Amino acid sequence: MKSMSFSPAFAAVVAIAAVTAADAAHARTSFDGPWNVQIMTQRGECDSGLGFGVDIRDGVVNGYGGFDVSGRVAHNGAVEVRISSGGSSASGSGRLAASSGHGSWRGNGSRGACSGSWSASRR
Repeated sequence: MKSMSFSPAFAAVVAIAAVTAADAAHARTSFDGPWNVQIMTQRGECDSGLGFGVDIRDGVVNGYGGFDVSGRVAHNGAVEVRISSGGSSASGSGRLAASSGHGSWRGNGSRGACSGSWSASRR
């Protein structure tokens, strides 16, 4: 595991980026409900393997904690978001399917840039 450069809240923000998207209407989607998300860091000084839950409602992700999430899940499962917490920010993109999803993320925080992949599964 790489050394931690962002707070645990920021790591959660990065993972939440994986389960939201732009370009969808605010309407119920087949992706609504609780999801587990795990992030893996391939570059930079961020923790890897962190996991937690999120909830998607009407195509919009509901995050937990002190961070801003903007984005939605499209009806075809495409995801793309922007997330920030304090001086840290991250963006992620990818795709959800019926019970799982995956994609990539990148962010900037107190110790520089990080990037990696994410995976999600329904709870």
